[in-house]
Amino acid sequence: MTALSVLDLVMIGQDKTFATALDETRQLAQYVEQEGYTRYWIAEHHDLPGIGSAATALIINQIASATQALRVGAGGIMLPNHSPLAIAEQFGTLDTLFPGRIDLGLGRAAGSAGAAVQALRRGAPERDFEQDVLELTDYLQDNGQRPARALSEPRAVPLWILGSSLMGADLAARLGLPYSFASHFAPRYLHQAIAHYRKHFQPSRHLAEPYVMVGVNVFSADTNEEANYLASSHRRWMLDLHMGRPGLLQKPVEGFVEGLSAHEREIVNAVLACTVAGDKAVVGDWMRALVQETGADELVIDARIYDPQARMRSHGYAAQALGEQLEMNR
Repeated sequence: MTALSVLDLVMIGQDKTFATALDETRQLAQYVEQEGYTRYWIAEHHDLPGIGSAATALIINQIASATQALRVGAGGIMLPNHSPLAIAEQFGTLDTLFPGRIDLGLGRAAGSAGAAVQALRRGAPERDFEQDVLELTDYLQDNGQRPARALSEPRAVPLWILGSSLMGADLAARLGLPYSFASHFAPRYLHQAIAHYRKHFQPSRHLAEPYVMVGVNVFSADTNEEANYLASSHRRWMLDLHMGRPGLLQKPVEGFVEGLSAHEREIVNAVLACTVAGDKAVVGDWMRALVQETGADELVIDARIYDPQARMRSHGYAAQALGEQLEMNR
């Protein structure tokens, strides 16, 4: 059965505080654990208004502490921003505190604008992503291949490669790691990347067979109209980002898409092509079709809904809808 997970950027809403956003993240994690979700991932971003997920490892600790068995992790850590040694120390410690529950997804992007990149890297030369992944692996395994030690004992933290192009797919395939495609905001190469990953996958001690996670934006409510109303906050935030005016997550509005210019609508449709908004039947049909089309082993949902209760309800409906569709098509 296809697994279902959550991707969270700890969105800070209009008229809300960072503390409120952190509390809403905790509440959602506790809720989706009860709904049978597999994992809860936090995505590292810096210097973007409305996103509170910069201190990724600290938020993962908060979520893991507030839940019982839910897998929690980074989706992902933008490795070029960090020393592999420091990430091994952080996630090895998390895995010690929460054994068997921590995931570490790795991305090659900065997750931030130019000024933040310079502040994070402090003038360090650009590094090779693949070499950083291998170095991080050595530190976690504590295999003696590096001059320094990150941990007092090896930790088996599952590594994932994140990507939105063939480069990430190729690396994940060659290293025999699970692959998460960022189709929730960059869907263009979804099918090509998945096909490349599966074709070139090399079994490893990490993974015997390819494993694909697909990012989606899912908004579900009692009616299609309400679902699209809830989705307007997410659509507006993504449009504002691409228009160079990122801000807080705004309250939903009626008729958002209908009020856009042709150019704005083109941006929203392109960036959020892997999106569904509707009642349980619409959402279930769409997710089932996507799973059949891509062969996804897992879907990870990014749903930036302003109201925390509506957000929890949407995730609950999504889980019910996917489960019902898969049961019907056995």
